[in-house]
Amino acid sequence: MDIESVDPTQVPEGAHLIDVREQDEWDAGHAPSAQHLPASELIARLGDLPEDGDLYLVCRSGGRSRQATMWLNANGYDAIDVRGGMDQWFESGLPMVAEGDAEPRVL
Repeated sequence: MDIESVDPTQVPEGAHLIDVREQDEWDAGHAPSAQHLPASELIARLGDLPEDGDLYLVCRSGGRSRQATMWLNANGYDAIDVRGGMDQWFESGLPMVAEGDAEPRVL
């Protein structure tokens, strides 16, 4: 199935960025504006998703976000995969934050 995808540098400012990684990955480092919604909880937490606009999904390298994007699109959402995930986000020099005082990194 073909899905829409963008490079991390193409995610528009103010976009609904959904990080589908697990808690330890999120804690280590994430985009400052991202919403955390692990792929393992996605179906149970659909009510936590914004109801309007495109959803940009990101994981570590792109596998989980691609799967979640396909599922969301098949169920009526407008989802876009962020190619290369947080690995590419970090390599592109985009801003990241970590929980606590830790230096942000990608797990």
